[in-house]
Amino acid sequence: MSSRGVKVCGVTRVEDARLAVELGAEFIGLNFWPGSPRFLSMEAAIPIATAVGGRARLVGVWVDPSRQEVAAKARTLSLDLFQFHGAEDPLSVDWFPGRVIQAIRVGPDLRSASLDRYAQAWGFLFDCAPPGVYGGTGESWSYERIAGLETSKPVMLAGGLAPENVARAIARSGADLVDVCSGVEVAPGIKDPDLLRRFFKEVRNVQTRD
Repeated sequence: MSSRGVKVCGVTRVEDARLAVELGAEFIGLNFWPGSPRFLSMEAAIPIATAVGGRARLVGVWVDPSRQEVAAKARTLSLDLFQFHGAEDPLSVDWFPGRVIQAIRVGPDLRSASLDRYAQAWGFLFDCAPPGVYGGTGESWSYERIAGLETSKPVMLAGGLAPENVARAIARSGADLVDVCSGVEVAPGIKDPDLLRRFFKEVRNVQTRD
């Protein structure tokens, strides 16, 4: 693809969400896993969703959620997509056909055929989070491992992305979308305006060269 979307994840402040959207973010990730340092209560999530809802797609991020929890937060916040980042049963994507981003933890056996289990998913996010950790680690990996995957669904790249390596990561992976979190932070959940601007500049430069 010649134009790549950006998801800014782990957003915890209204001002960060607004800046991300102004810079061109197509997706804003709101983390609802209690084990994350970027966890959002509903009280904290509502102002963010109100500020940027309709200007970018709001993505709720969970680890092994219940269907009821996802549905309740989706109604209150008008969430567009739901990212499942744990060990969910593949049938969980059928709860919300065409609205689930299924996170795939890149292990030694990565095959296009394994993605067929998620036929109702909106798309896939590939990350290399170690056992017991679910994103936001800042750890990079061999992004070329997902190059050439056979899927018609959007492919989102995550894991250790930052201004200094996102262009190279896109080139190596061929991903349609990139997901940035800790690589543009000064502390968990606190985005750095300068790093955000640099990140989007690098992504735009890749699009210009394509």
